[in-house]
Parts: sequence; C-alpha cells; structure tokens
Amino acid sequence: MNVIPCSIKTLKGLYDISGVEVGQHFYWQIGGLQIHAQVLITSWVVIAILLGSVILAVRNPQTIPTNGQNFFEYVLEFIQDLSKTQIGEEYGPWVPFIGTMFLFIFVSNWSGALLPWKIIKLPHGELAAPTNDINTTVALALPTSVAYFYAGLRKKGLGYFGKYIQPTPILLPINILEDFTKPLSLSFRLFGNILADELVVVVLVSLVPSVVPIPVMFLGLFTSGIQALIFATLAAAYIGESMEGHH
Repeated sequence: MNVIPCSIKTLKGLYDISGVEVGQHFYWQIGGLQIHAQVLITSWVVIAILLGSVILAVRNPQTIPTNGQNFFEYVLEFIQDLSKTQIGEEYGPWVPFIGTMFLFIFVSNWSGALLPWKIIKLPHGELAAPTNDINTTVALALPTSVAYFYAGLRKKGLGYFGKYIQPTPILLPINILEDFTKPLSLSFRLFGNILADELVVVVLVSLVPSVVPIPVMFLGLFTSGIQALIFATLAAAYIGESMEGHH
C-alpha cells in the first residue's frame, strides 16, 4: 500500500471539510480574507461566559470556599481525575489543555439550547452553537492531533515512531492511517451530534411549539454534556496512548 499518498489525501480531505457549509452563513470580508463571522461571534460569547464566570467566582479565594469557588474547584478536580485516568501519573501538564477543550465544548453545546441566538438577526444565516459548525470542530480536533504527536515525541523521541510497526510491521499502513483519521472522527462526531440535536428541536418547535420540544431540549442538554465528555476523554486517551505505547 502506498501509505504517504493515502495520508496526504486524508489530511487534504480534512482540510476540505472546513469548507463544508450547511445552510447560509454570514461572512466578514477583511482584505483578501473571508472570515466566518457567525462562528467567531458565538465563540467570543462562549469565551466571555467562561472567563467572566471564572473571574467572578475566584477573584477573591476564600479559606472557606463560596458556592462559586466550590463549583469551580469541583470542575477542576473532575478534569484532573479524567486526565489522570486516561493519561497516567504524568497527567499534570495536560490538565489545562484537556480542561480547556472540555469547558469550551460543554458551554458551546449548551449555548445552542439555552441562549436565544435566533433573536439576533443577521444579513445572512443565523447564529447557533459554535460546535454546530464543522469549522469549529475541525479547529478543535487538529490541536488534539498535534498534542498527542508532541506528547509521544517528547516522551520517547524518535522511538515514538516504533509504535507503527507493533505488533507486526504488516500493520504499518493501518497504524499510520489510524493516527490521521482520529481528528476526522473527533470533528465529525461532535459536529454531527450537535447539528442533529439542533435540527430536531427546530423541527419539533415548528410542528408542536408548546409542549413536545421541552423533553427533547432536556435530552439535548444531556447529550451535549456527554459529547463534551467524550471529546475530552478521547483527547486525553490519545495523549496517554502516545506516551505509553500502542494499545
């Protein structure tokens, strides 16, 4: 098998995915660049929510924690436990990365159900959760790929590449393609689930606007939280795998 062309083709396919459009979109034209304004606007709102919540909760840490401080300490402990379970004893440096991924995706997913994006009118398209757009999910998946390659090379040096011929050199092409398809799987799983959830809610609201959509919205909140957990868990598992060897 010709592995290098296949790998290049996979990366090119992942890059092309970022150009996929579902519905109409609002763009900013800055010089010769076309900026996807919808994704930037909603992402900035999510980032502002996260930063504002943290600043308000922990700006004045107490020996006896307040409710807000207690909540964020619990979230930190949860992310630390998740990272330690998947990565192992060397999890410490990766907590900020895994935590950032989890919190951004979690708040982004929930923003699609809880924030009234639809009341903000745009010249083209409409606002929605950042993770409702393939550009966002690809942008989250690619740093994850860079992270596990970096983790493996930092821990093992060039010996990291020995995992591609384990347990037998015959599996070399499959092992290489596996690493290049991981970001594809991460981005499509998150994008597909969030898009499908929002489309179901929109259809039900248009058909039966009073009662039926409410249980579906609660189910969507649960699913959104699970998707954030799955993404963070897989990201940590990939990093742990690259540091420990092929499983």
